[in-house]
Amino acid sequence: MSTNEHHDPDAEFAGELGPALRATGEGFAVDGRPALVSGGLARGRRRLLRRRLAVTGGALALAAIGAGGVYAGTAVTPDQPAKASVAAPAEQRTKPEQAGKPTADTLKPGEAQIPLSALADVVKANTPAGQWRFDGLEGKGQGIGGVYDDGKGEAAFGVFLSRAGRGAEAGADMVVCPSKAYVPYDDCTEERLGDGSRLMVLQGYEYPDKREETRNWRATLLTKDGFLIDVNEYNAPAEKGAEISRATPPFSAAQLKTLVTAEGWRPLLKQIPKLPAPGAPAEAGKPGTVRRPVPEVEGDAVLTTLTGLVPGGLQVVDKGGEGQFAYAVVDDGKGKSLVQVNVQYGMGDVADDLFGSGDVTTLPDGRKVKLTRQPGEKGGAGVVWWTADTLRKDGFRVVVSAFNTGAQHEAATRPEPALTMEQLKALALDPKWAKLPVRRSAQ
Repeated sequence: MSTNEHHDPDAEFAGELGPALRATGEGFAVDGRPALVSGGLARGRRRLLRRRLAVTGGALALAAIGAGGVYAGTAVTPDQPAKASVAAPAEQRTKPEQAGKPTADTLKPGEAQIPLSALADVVKANTPAGQWRFDGLEGKGQGIGGVYDDGKGEAAFGVFLSRAGRGAEAGADMVVCPSKAYVPYDDCTEERLGDGSRLMVLQGYEYPDKREETRNWRATLLTKDGFLIDVNEYNAPAEKGAEISRATPPFSAAQLKTLVTAEGWRPLLKQIPKLPAPGAPAEAGKPGTVRRPVPEVEGDAVLTTLTGLVPGGLQVVDKGGEGQFAYAVVDDGKGKSLVQVNVQYGMGDVADDLFGSGDVTTLPDGRKVKLTRQPGEKGGAGVVWWTADTLRKDGFRVVVSAFNTGAQHEAATRPEPALTMEQLKALALDPKWAKLPVRRSAQ
């Protein structure tokens, strides 16, 4: 599959990331938003993301998920029922006589077996009176989905519990309001609570281009001891594909805060096992499998490098990013243009998928360069997406993209991106990318 096939890589990736989070537990650590967008998921799911980037060329498109810290489908919703997602592992689901009796080779590191009925009890005890219809409460897991009706219209709902990760700052990016360059929303608040927890409440939309008026309001709490409680609600009886049933989701920002901060979650969170230490066996049943160290870019080095390489005559009017992803909105007086970059390590094993077709050249030093022009994929009218994708022989990849708009989900502001294709190519091949400060982290 080439990078020129026009589909939605965000939706495809979210479709795999969501189940990875809510279905298996698998010790997934949300150690920071940049890992999600920058070729990583280096802590736990790097190969999944590598494959998504390889087959879609959508490294930068993933920013709509990662840069906002709001990846679609984190919580279980009615169109992804709990019986298929948060109940017992697949081995048990195929053998009913074993249901509720997980074994060492079916449970994954960090996976919890919380009775889903207990999750539902906390939800019902901390929301206004109404009719609840939950999915699959006979199972066990870390999240549930359902439909709530207060008499004003049915609303899809989901909640998911997890450990944020191992480090002191793990999960911090999940409670930071996103940039509107990637995620449109009506309101977003951040708050540090008296007990040291951090809370984000975001009132946004299911679709960045608002092609349907499905609203997605969510509250994410990062506790002081490193747990995440993530709640989603909608103004329709399903996350996608259902008619709007009410003007807004049922629970206000204050009510979402009450729910995620409820004391009833505490004993349930304690049932989530600790994640294995870096370098420990990666999976139960596979003794001796050790995670390989992979480089991770430190701090905002990618952002600093990107803004330093912006051609003269372009004013940076907005910027952001961390780790291996960064973006800048530039303007030459003729309209805003979004420029974004991902750097990725260890991508040599997917070189054939990335550079097997299209406008590809190989430089004398062995670096491969692929140039792509295609329509935007976020619904903005008249948006075009230009990309220079480069890969060194050692697997180090730099991908730079530019758009003829300041936000992909908004209409074009100019006929073409502010950077020419040659400028994108020069930016991606600049030797400064090879000098980024990195640290080694377990894969």
